[in-house]
Amino acid sequence: MTSTATARRALGDSLGDPLDDPVFAERYRAMQARDARFDGQFITGVHSTGIYCRPSCPAVAPKPSNVSFYLTAAAAHEAGLRACKRCLPDAVPGSPQWDLRDDLSARAMRLIADGVVEREGVPGLAARLSYTPRHLTRVLTAELGAGPLALARAHRAQTARALLTSTALPAADVAFASGFGSIRQFNDTVREVYERSPLELRAAARLRERRATTTDHEPGAAIDGGVVRLRLPARAPFDAAGVFGWLAARALDGVERAGDLHYARTLRLPGGPGIVAFTASAAAESPAIEVEARLATLADLPPLVARVRRLFDLDADAVAIDAALSKDPALAASVADTPGIRVPGCLDPHELVFRALVGQQVSVKAARTTLARLAAELGERVAPPSTSTQSPSMPSTSAWPADKAPTTLFPSAAAIAEHGHAVLKGPAARVRTILDVAARLESGSLVVAAECERDELAAELLAVPGIGPWTAGYVAMRVTRAPDVLLTGDLALRSGAERMGLPSAAAELAALGARWAPWRSYASMHLWRAAGTQV
Repeated sequence: MTSTATARRALGDSLGDPLDDPVFAERYRAMQARDARFDGQFITGVHSTGIYCRPSCPAVAPKPSNVSFYLTAAAAHEAGLRACKRCLPDAVPGSPQWDLRDDLSARAMRLIADGVVEREGVPGLAARLSYTPRHLTRVLTAELGAGPLALARAHRAQTARALLTSTALPAADVAFASGFGSIRQFNDTVREVYERSPLELRAAARLRERRATTTDHEPGAAIDGGVVRLRLPARAPFDAAGVFGWLAARALDGVERAGDLHYARTLRLPGGPGIVAFTASAAAESPAIEVEARLATLADLPPLVARVRRLFDLDADAVAIDAALSKDPALAASVADTPGIRVPGCLDPHELVFRALVGQQVSVKAARTTLARLAAELGERVAPPSTSTQSPSMPSTSAWPADKAPTTLFPSAAAIAEHGHAVLKGPAARVRTILDVAARLESGSLVVAAECERDELAAELLAVPGIGPWTAGYVAMRVTRAPDVLLTGDLALRSGAERMGLPSAAAELAALGARWAPWRSYASMHLWRAAGTQV
């Protein structure tokens, strides 16, 4: 049933018993059970009260005839609803749908979260997706209940609420950091969505903090000495150690620094270079990633948040993934030992491409050495954070002294295309491929980004001389968050399969792995773990 029909039904049109719709019935049962696993996966609109809630809202369950379910807060806004003041429906992990799906709507949502509408407008968003603005608006409205402007507006409102409730930033700075074009637009949007002025929203949050006896689950942010702090919630269970271990295994000197459950690096963002640090939250019952960042501009905050969520795979439906994979006796023990396993994403798609190209058919250690040398020779330098801006939750000056902080940006495609021949070593064919890819990325003839259509991206990569299925699959897995990739050409993965009593031959493993669909990327993480490697 379309969102329009659902809204009409909830408002009283005679469309039959809503519980006859199996999707509606499933969501209504989750709402009745106040099942927090569904928070962020859909939104409950209650037309009798004019509010929308998260599924786990503690309020009395409304009658089915008064309820609509929406995939986005923007759709609820378009239906004239406002956010619940009690359950804070936008203070939860995001929907896993935008990573799982590969259709136009999902790819648009990934770009909207990255702040493309604020930077380039709807025409820029549509151009990134190779559609006209009119067609894109029509598709998003039909499938998600709101067009790109409304979706971006809802995202700005959510960012503004997080900053208002968790920082002492002046309201004007919050408006700018959230992507609003004017203070008036900021004030009007916050009032419409939350039925409170920005200052009233902030005051209510302070009162709630004083009354709270436990840590709130919502994302938080603060600014101290030029450093922005964020707390980004993860959908439980969450194998934070696995992601940090993966990042540490390939950390590049100068660009990154990693340790036990912490990781820091330099990063290019739309407004300029930044230095970011990540640690895992100590609260097992409410897993999260603590982020500290020194940014060139507060406008880079929304794209940073979107990229960190992808890097740590925070929105994955871990319960569903573990339930599916544990049905296979060969994986059941690994799933039980490592619940909530994640597939690491990336912060910079171009950088990931070069890491994959250098890492083809060599060990992690050898690739790390080559990439670190490339960064040292061609990467731009950024100023290290001063000790005065560091805080107790950041790696301390003893664990992360200023003289060892990440200060080098990974080289741009332009720098590698122009100077890579003087730095890159190894087989001539591989060097030619790297330089070719760098030139294509710089010219725009090859686009590698989170919003790429997965099959199309794989085809374009495979068309480049020297790129094979392993590289194309690996890039799709980590850049576009493809959940169903099994890299049977990977020696370490096949070694892990053999240790788990599975076939190690590529063809046999591929045939057997079909039963893990649509979660073969997550099955791959279990196989790599069994091999004792971080590929």
